[in-house]
Amino acid sequence: MQRLTRDQMAARLARDIAPGSYVNIGIGMPELVANHLDPADEILLHSENGILGMGSKASEDEIDGDLINAGKRPVTLLTGGAYFHHVDSFAIMRGGHLGLCIMGGMQVSAIGDLANWSLGKPGEPPAVGGAMDLAVGAHKVYILMEHNAKDGSPKLLERCTLPLTGLGVVDRIYTDLAVIEVTPRGFRLVEKLVDIPDAHLQRATGAELVF
Repeated sequence: MQRLTRDQMAARLARDIAPGSYVNIGIGMPELVANHLDPADEILLHSENGILGMGSKASEDEIDGDLINAGKRPVTLLTGGAYFHHVDSFAIMRGGHLGLCIMGGMQVSAIGDLANWSLGKPGEPPAVGGAMDLAVGAHKVYILMEHNAKDGSPKLLERCTLPLTGLGVVDRIYTDLAVIEVTPRGFRLVEKLVDIPDAHLQRATGAELVF
């Protein structure tokens, strides 16, 4: 079975961002979403390290060492965009000023709990960053992640087993197999993104799916 590439996953999520939205782009796979937005939609991207009006990744001749995203990758700045102090950036995140946050995930539970900062390994350094602030501060949280871990185990579960980032914060999950919504009934399939039978998609998921 052919799964979507990470770039295809990002492109699919980008289609669901409403024009005029204020959107935080997280580190890792979510950074790819910025490359698939239509400028005519006037979506304003926020980066945790202090950017509003962030554009797509910078090409070789556009690189400015002082203009990087939260993942330390060179990006562009849209006309009218700004960069500012980390404290002001977190005030935006915590103050409810972001309509949407797009983050990666290690696990999501059927009730919308999110684990995305630690694999719980002894001696592993903490790496939560601003994820907890974003998870509770944004009006909606979309997770962009592979449906299964490298060992094939499900990342969508009845209950998360890894250290949590936030409780009941996730609205939607975009994977390499499907778009899934978190509802009071649990995981609801919004759209299959590849040719996969319902039974196979259910087997790849660690909690019951509502089809």
